[in-house]
Amino acid sequence: MPDELWVFGYGSLIWNPEFPFSQRHIARLHDWRRSFCMHSVHYRGSASSPGLVLALDHAAGAACDGVAFLVQRGAEEDTLAILRERELISSAYLEQYLTVDLVNGARHRALAFVINRDHAQYCGGLSLQAQARVIATAQGVRGPNRDYLFATAQHLADLGIEDPELTELTAMVRRL
Repeated sequence: MPDELWVFGYGSLIWNPEFPFSQRHIARLHDWRRSFCMHSVHYRGSASSPGLVLALDHAAGAACDGVAFLVQRGAEEDTLAILRERELISSAYLEQYLTVDLVNGARHRALAFVINRDHAQYCGGLSLQAQARVIATAQGVRGPNRDYLFATAQHLADLGIEDPELTELTAMVRRL
């Protein structure tokens, strides 16, 4: 385990980290994009009616702005256990340490959960219209899929992080 543990949040971790942290900074991860490319059969959908959740999908030249959290010293092991239980529920995410650039110019290796493109839940390439139809109606144990989208889009906006695709998707889901 590294001396300090940084975690990169790009979706619900931004607004619901569920672990103690001592610092939080807007950060950029290069060559990855935030994407509704994972079917959710647990939290925001079900096996019979999957929802969609965000994942980091590799894309050369892309960038994903999110939040880097420095886990509170002494809470690293508990945080890893919490995150693994939450994020690795179906093995659709892979745990990776990636370099993030903080807005203050610092660079850190941060734990990030990226999509496993070989997993059955991977659904990259869905049109925004198809995503909107799923998100507007799916529901899982953590509530309606649309609430996940709306909360993520609102928190990104509150932080001054622009994500035009999420903004457009939010508008589409609201219309449905």
